[in-house]
Amino acid sequence: MPDRTIRVAHSPDSDDAFMFYALAEGKIDTGDLHYVHELQDIESLNQRALRAELEVTAVSIHAYAYIADRYALLPHGASMGDRYGPRLVARTPMRRADVRGKRVAIPGPLTSAYLALQLYERDFEPVFTKFDEIEEAVASGAVDLGLLIHEGQLTFGDLGLHLVVDLGEWWFGETGLPLPLGGNVVRKDLGEALIGRISHDLRASIAYGLEHRAGALDHAMRFARGLDRSRADAFVGMYVNDWTLDYGEAGRKAVRELLARGASAGIIDRAVTVEFVGE
Repeated sequence: MPDRTIRVAHSPDSDDAFMFYALAEGKIDTGDLHYVHELQDIESLNQRALRAELEVTAVSIHAYAYIADRYALLPHGASMGDRYGPRLVARTPMRRADVRGKRVAIPGPLTSAYLALQLYERDFEPVFTKFDEIEEAVASGAVDLGLLIHEGQLTFGDLGLHLVVDLGEWWFGETGLPLPLGGNVVRKDLGEALIGRISHDLRASIAYGLEHRAGALDHAMRFARGLDRSRADAFVGMYVNDWTLDYGEAGRKAVRELLARGASAGIIDRAVTVEFVGE
């Protein structure tokens, strides 16, 4: 039987690279499944998922609201903010009330960071900006505030920027739950048997990375965008951990709660039925 090619898309970030290390480097046996990795920023992947272009892809949980008819969430691969998450920053100290009416650089309309910020404060002007240009946009005064994802959550202080709110901490205070930011989805039309094999391979890749941390971190450093090894290790630890191996009951509840609150607030234009592979 010829190999079957499965395209797996994810962000070119140290945490995703760590997660997919074993698959990318052939460290686990995937039988006749051949995985081809496509790397793009998360908002580009969200848009591609809307078109159902990819068999397996990382997406923002916010974006899942609009693709739930064609994709199911794999139980492995979550990026969860456990009392931390996207960070809203400014050039000078600000209170929550100061955010109202301000120009805020946002990493994309379907990012979970944007959804969480809208739940936190609705009155602001979004300025959609490439995620890796947001810190500089704030520092230069091009915008009033910036919503940071990825490594910017650790590096904003290097530019003298001030934290206004950590949305993961805010969300925990509101719900007692982790903030679900990203997940991996699989196209439902692949069929139950193939989806099961893909789910198995993805979990095996994450587990391998966690069990062979030094090698996986070596691989991830190629995508660390200027982080030194210590910071890259810290960042990977934030988003590749036990939550990533499986959402668990609390993680599944958190996904449903975030999307339900988004729909209730009118940010998401539909009620979302969340489907996890294996449920």
